[in-house]
Amino acid sequence: MTELADPIERRTLRRVTWRLLPLLMVSYLVAYIDRVNIGFAALEMNKDLHLSASVFGLGGGIFFLTYFVFEVPSNLALEKVGARRWIARVMISWGIVSAAMMFVTGPTSLLSVRCLLGAAEAGFFPGVILYLTYWFPAEQRARIVAIFMVAIPVSSFVGSPISAALLGLHGWLGIKGWQWLFLLEAAPALVLGIVFFLVMPDRPADARWLAPDERAWLIRKLEAERTRARPLAHMALRDVLRNKYVLILALVYAGGSAASSGLSIWQPQIIKSFGLTNMETGLLNMIPFGIASIAMIVWGRASDRVGERVWNTAVPLGLVALGLGSALAINALVPVLVILTVALIGTYAMKGPFWALTSEWLPGTTAAAGIAWINALGNLSGFIGNWALGAIKDATGSFALALLPLVALAATGALAVVLCARQQARSAAARGAPA
Repeated sequence: MTELADPIERRTLRRVTWRLLPLLMVSYLVAYIDRVNIGFAALEMNKDLHLSASVFGLGGGIFFLTYFVFEVPSNLALEKVGARRWIARVMISWGIVSAAMMFVTGPTSLLSVRCLLGAAEAGFFPGVILYLTYWFPAEQRARIVAIFMVAIPVSSFVGSPISAALLGLHGWLGIKGWQWLFLLEAAPALVLGIVFFLVMPDRPADARWLAPDERAWLIRKLEAERTRARPLAHMALRDVLRNKYVLILALVYAGGSAASSGLSIWQPQIIKSFGLTNMETGLLNMIPFGIASIAMIVWGRASDRVGERVWNTAVPLGLVALGLGSALAINALVPVLVILTVALIGTYAMKGPFWALTSEWLPGTTAAAGIAWINALGNLSGFIGNWALGAIKDATGSFALALLPLVALAATGALAVVLCARQQARSAAARGAPA
């Protein structure tokens, strides 16, 4: 964490952090559980509905197609409607659709509801990333984003044993275990959506829980940052969507996003393939995500402390490629857990520095569309990766071979962020501006 010398700065940011982050983190934890609990449901659902690995992979990944389509419009709507109303609407929508997963009866209904879930959840994550730029100065954002995004690995750490236990409700009131899983894990989103609407302010000017001097300092600090020159200038929406640096950043994010969604959805099946029970699978699935949660916060704090974003993004992506690539040489439970842990550490450690880098490169007037577009394109890798993983698993019977597309995307992302930063530095030098 960067040192805060000014007492009012320390006081203000501490108060903002404790007021905003707990609810945002819990909300994202629930969002991610509802997105990936299909991975645990699959331990029983695939057999009940006669789903092949290819169909399941398509169902796991198709979420990201509609997520992609609705993400940028959602972030633009957030700026017009306000974060409080819009994010609450998103949460309630995905809670309703997530509960509807209990009614799927085969491939067609599975794909349909997963498409609806992607559309419903689109806008939550990029909306929160944009929302955080309304409240936190740039030098604090890698740490803050890392703390917020630790909800992703924590969701699997917490959700794994819960999901495994809910499968054990099979037959109660005539409802299958995987149906109970979808129904009960959807309920928190509805409650949290209402809470968000009631308690969260849109911007610092609306925060009556800040003292007047704290509110004035924060507004002044953030306004000064908005007027600062950025590597990427203000652009019209059509130019944001085709800007080469924005597209490269999306490719970088794809390297981590593909591994994140792929392992969240498929890791329970990988672990259970060693002959474990559902509960044993749930307990072991916790371990890599628990370790990755700690690493994510430590890495984000370190990135803020040294003020470096590029290599703090590239190195974790390299770790993802190295970890998953090692699966080709390993076929025992404990070593597999080790390489999954290494890959998940890299997957989640890169997120804080990456989003801090993105918010530092994009001017405030471009950030809403840029962040959403980067996240939308990056998350398309979730569709491609999950579909490819299922197809390769069906064709070869090997999870290790099925993970190779994730290896390629992570390695490409690591290389891309380094090359992009060097190009930015050369362009800045040519303009005579600081890199």
